[in-house]
Amino acid sequence: MPAEPYLREVADGVYAYVQPDGGWCVSNAGVVSSAGRTAVIDTAATEARARALHAAVTSVAAAPDIVVNTHHHGDHTFGNAAFPGATVVAHREARGEMETRGAALRAVWPEVDWGDLDLVLPSLTFEDRLTVHVADRPLQLRHVGPAHTTNDVIGWLPDARVLFTGDVVMPGCAPFLLMGSLEGTLRALRRLRALEPRTVVGGHGEVTGPEVFAQTEACLLWTREVAAEAVKSGLSPLEAAREAGPGPYAGLRDPERLVANLHRAFQEAAGGVLGAHLPSAPVFREMVEYNGGRPLRCLA
Repeated sequence: MPAEPYLREVADGVYAYVQPDGGWCVSNAGVVSSAGRTAVIDTAATEARARALHAAVTSVAAAPDIVVNTHHHGDHTFGNAAFPGATVVAHREARGEMETRGAALRAVWPEVDWGDLDLVLPSLTFEDRLTVHVADRPLQLRHVGPAHTTNDVIGWLPDARVLFTGDVVMPGCAPFLLMGSLEGTLRALRRLRALEPRTVVGGHGEVTGPEVFAQTEACLLWTREVAAEAVKSGLSPLEAAREAGPGPYAGLRDPERLVANLHRAFQEAAGGVLGAHLPSAPVFREMVEYNGGRPLRCLA
């Protein structure tokens, strides 16, 4: 079993809450505190994990006033209800997706003990940029989607040069672009690199530095090349994934995501709109096929 979640102080009053092993639905969170005020970035997937996050936060800071959801996926939002009284902030499209999808993610892994938390939607939404003031500390929120999803938001602390990327960057994990965009993620990475952060807290995986941008970019460029060759050869995304295998990225968690990323790359190679909807259920079935029939491994 993976190690226990832990808090890591990455700057004065700034923490990463890391949940090993970072695979499906085992997501990270962030904590920003100053002068008795606290913001939490993302809230975990299950009741037990969200309550553990709350306990960890209040062991080092005041109870949160603000919760930021970096995107709509349930492993970053289902725990909102564990932070009563906090203002929940997200991109406008994230609220819409949460309202539409509800708790549908839970059906993908019915064996997970999700617990009993009501879905809490963001009460404050924005389109492009918003600065949240944690006492005297500005936390800059910027929409960078479509990337991992259409509604990705990053949190940037310019005073500490700490960047919370949500799932735009997931160190040590395969990217996942089914609900977002390959080309959009490449654009987002250029924007993140331009901030020149010292510390990068991804939505999954270990805390890292800005070198993770080049690593993620290289993986996406390789995926785009695989897709281009497959289109020429008349292969389907699943066939292309089987033929290519993990390539130089065999060490990344959840390598079956290559199938989903190739579906997105094929859609964009055909001139499709970045971030356009792709049905997820058939692609999830193909990822299981790619795994030799083994279910997707979720340790939430």
